[in-house]
Amino acid sequence: MTRHRISLEEFHRMVEAGVFPEDLRLELVEGELLDMSPVGKRHAAKVAKLTALVSPLVPHQAILFVQSPLVVGNSELYPDLALLKPRPDFYEERLPEAQDALLVVEVAETSLRHDLGVKVPLYASAGVPEVWVVDLEGRRVLVHREPKGEGYREVRTLGPGDTLAFMGVEIPVEVLL
Repeated sequence: MTRHRISLEEFHRMVEAGVFPEDLRLELVEGELLDMSPVGKRHAAKVAKLTALVSPLVPHQAILFVQSPLVVGNSELYPDLALLKPRPDFYEERLPEAQDALLVVEVAETSLRHDLGVKVPLYASAGVPEVWVVDLEGRRVLVHREPKGEGYREVRTLGPGDTLAFMGVEIPVEVLL
């Protein structure tokens, strides 16, 4: 089987030309187009709850992107939530890139292996300073800080009874599980 790799620019031209149906959920990962898993009700509810909990940071300390594109090296990923550095245009002039991210959150119901094995290393390589992976099945949150190479120097596992903290917002872990 032959694989055809495409660049980020080619992907954007294809999207602008309407090559893909609007409801098709795709990510470009290192030149390969990958179908994203459908979002179930539990996953959607946790993303909505997380969005509400971090909203006090918006718009003065961060811009909130929910299931929206983030350019990460040669990839275009769709994290469940990204807190971005503030910009007056709210990223209308260009897509946010990894260096614009303050925090990226992936909610994993069926995607844990992909999130940890593919996405987290891409975020680390691109210098995203903090990534949370909310593992719904494992009832834990994996907090990655201090990117180095394709990994993070600090990886903490938090569970019920622990508290996530970011830019002055505190979130009890159990409300996300």
